[in-house]
Amino acid sequence: MPLNSMTGFARTEGHLDTRSWIWEVKSVNSKGLNVRCQVPPGFEGLEPAVRQRVQKRFCRGSVTISLSMNWGQTSGSYRINKTVLNEVLTALPDLRERVAEAGPPTLDGLLGLRGVIEAVEEQLNEDERQVLEANLLSDLDAVLGALAAMRRNDGFHLAGILSQHLDSIRTLCEQADKLTILQPAATRERLRLQVAELLEQVPALPEERLFQEAALLMIKADVREELDRLKAHHEVAQTLLQVDGGIGRKLDFLCQEFNREANTLCSKSHDIALTNIGIELKTTIDQLREQVQNIE
Repeated sequence: MPLNSMTGFARTEGHLDTRSWIWEVKSVNSKGLNVRCQVPPGFEGLEPAVRQRVQKRFCRGSVTISLSMNWGQTSGSYRINKTVLNEVLTALPDLRERVAEAGPPTLDGLLGLRGVIEAVEEQLNEDERQVLEANLLSDLDAVLGALAAMRRNDGFHLAGILSQHLDSIRTLCEQADKLTILQPAATRERLRLQVAELLEQVPALPEERLFQEAALLMIKADVREELDRLKAHHEVAQTLLQVDGGIGRKLDFLCQEFNREANTLCSKSHDIALTNIGIELKTTIDQLREQVQNIE
């Protein structure tokens, strides 16, 4: 069945000359499509292309993509950040007054402070950058394809679970249907006893009014309409499972409708067996909805 889940993870590594990189992408459940992109400084220009590729492949899920770069041997140069160093030197006299027992600063100690020495990023010319970004985006397509395959595989297993829950709902509806055949007779007998008791207490009550009240009670106790709607929802759900594309929202809405009919069935029921079926229906529908939350 062509279902996709919203959860998955994929990772790929690439290299070009002395440079290497790692793409990682993970996806979790979300009401819509939310893309978070984490790239190293200097590669912010890739973000529009990254988002476009994600939106082309997926319609729901919170997708986080991260890129880490390793420049290799060519990025071995460093420089002293004089701004940071001057700030430290300016603060030293005040610190020595506060901590009298502190010794004089050493060169090793100053250079070892965070931010004083920083790596110098390799500078790329325009042609080199275009080649590098083309390779990066090619590997991005590969990692997104791997994520899509994982979500599709997970969706395949979810489809089997959803089918089992829907089969259970159909079976419970069939059991409830058999009980409704006996329900009118039981309802009439219960009403006859209630009317007889009421006539003893209020003998002047008009017979026509009694018939009206009895008819209303019979209508209120009839659950066949709810069962018909449950069966119709079941057919729609089975059809949706065969649809290619994002159906998670539709299935989620359908679960709400399932639950509404099951609640009404329970509230109308005056038979313990039918009530038990209604409770089992609600439990199965809740289990169905839990799984639907994972569907794209």
